[in-house]
Amino acid sequence: MFGKLWDPRTARVLVTALVFAVVLAFLHGARETLTLFLFAILFAYFVAPLVAMLQKPLRGRVKAIGVIYLLLIGLLIGLGFLVGPRIAEEGKSLATGLPSLIARMSSGQLVAQVGTSHGWTRVRQGQIQGFFVSHKDQLLGYTSVLGSKLAAPASHLWWLILIPILSLFFLKDGEEIATHLIALGREPQEKATLAGVVSDVNIMLGSYIRSQIILAGLTMVAYTLVLSLMGVPYSFILGPLAGVFEFIPVVGPAVAAVSVFVIAILASYPHLLWLFIFLGAWRLIQDYVNAPRIMGKSIEIAPLAQIFAVLAGGEIGGVVGALVSVPVLAILRILWRRMSNPQSADIPAVSSVLVSRSEAA
Repeated sequence: MFGKLWDPRTARVLVTALVFAVVLAFLHGARETLTLFLFAILFAYFVAPLVAMLQKPLRGRVKAIGVIYLLLIGLLIGLGFLVGPRIAEEGKSLATGLPSLIARMSSGQLVAQVGTSHGWTRVRQGQIQGFFVSHKDQLLGYTSVLGSKLAAPASHLWWLILIPILSLFFLKDGEEIATHLIALGREPQEKATLAGVVSDVNIMLGSYIRSQIILAGLTMVAYTLVLSLMGVPYSFILGPLAGVFEFIPVVGPAVAAVSVFVIAILASYPHLLWLFIFLGAWRLIQDYVNAPRIMGKSIEIAPLAQIFAVLAGGEIGGVVGALVSVPVLAILRILWRRMSNPQSADIPAVSSVLVSRSEAA
């Protein structure tokens, strides 16, 4: 009787489901802490190649890390003195003027001003004005929600100090961390699978982070320079903002372009057609010229899956969740591929999560 009630296979499935549910609950409860450590790991991957370049000339990894950090601090201070006042001035102007611009848009006054400057007929102006007036409450509600979403990361500004500090430990002890992870395997096959997972994650994250930083830097420079030359208001705010949104695959660049165009409309910028052409041309250059050359196949995730990951990450963790969603999905893909095919013969050896000391030497 007891043997009929007790099925070992059913028990294993139930226990696995219970463990999976507990892990998901833990990840959800500790999502902010886990996100902080994930950002620290990503920052470490960005700094790791620079550390490897200086490790041999300086005869020590700790010395190389110290020099790189000092150089980064000096670079930030220099940029602060160079463009900091301009950014602060435009940021203050945008913060004080944006509410009145939104109010003018919702009332229809801005439509009349833009329509007159672009030669719109009175009928078209009246139709657009009627739309904004009839949807005033919804537009203000959407604006409020968007503002709260974008302002949420401001509560984590102290992470800017904590992330580089945590990254020091990953840079210094990356090899030891990887060794301990591989040692969790009890059998040679399990250790080989873990070594393959660590190797795949190492290669993927290193390539992805460096590629994203280069693409974001190109977008920030292009937007800032071109918008400044075109006379678009708040160019020194919109350029860095577009660079930050470049870190969010697929969705981020579209949101950045729409934000730039909307702010230009609110600021009564006269050359909207040329601005639209630039935004479209830059997107084509990034997606079909720069990204394939710089990023290659570091992620190997379909665009539709990336969109799903970004939207799900944004729903779970806001802007921060959207930023880290694609790397997390790529890591899960690696885990699934390695765990579902442990007999794979193409598992490479690995000695560190970051750039190994032997390679740097």
